[in-house]
Amino acid sequence: MTDTYPEILLAEDDPNDVELTLEALAGHNLANRVVVAHDGVEVMDYLRCENAFAGRPQRLPAVMLLDIKMPRKDGLEVLREIRSDSTLRRLPVVMLTSSREEQDIVASYDLGANAYVVKPVDFQEFMHAVEQLGVFWALLNERPPEED
Repeated sequence: MTDTYPEILLAEDDPNDVELTLEALAGHNLANRVVVAHDGVEVMDYLRCENAFAGRPQRLPAVMLLDIKMPRKDGLEVLREIRSDSTLRRLPVVMLTSSREEQDIVASYDLGANAYVVKPVDFQEFMHAVEQLGVFWALLNERPPEED
């Protein structure tokens, strides 16, 4: 059943935030499988179906939840690459980060982020925010057709 729904790609290096995000998304019983990438290089490998992801079907996730501060390649570098790649540029990208820095917010939108959500410190607020993101982007948002 999950193969008929595009994945949700979670780009997050903090194991606690990964666990909380997965728990929040599971709370709404979304049929979308969640794929976790732990750094920016892994994100791009997944999206381009390269290296460890060479055999995966070539389709865009329903949405990517992207942290800014990640090892090897940060979220802003990832976003820049995605928006400059004609096969990836339509991927909805939601920055899900702890950074409230104005420069990060401005840079994210300048690079083409679809939304910017600051991770709430409070556990229940965090869970609610992620649930709402999952429901909107995986169920309600209309996606454009994929380019050939």
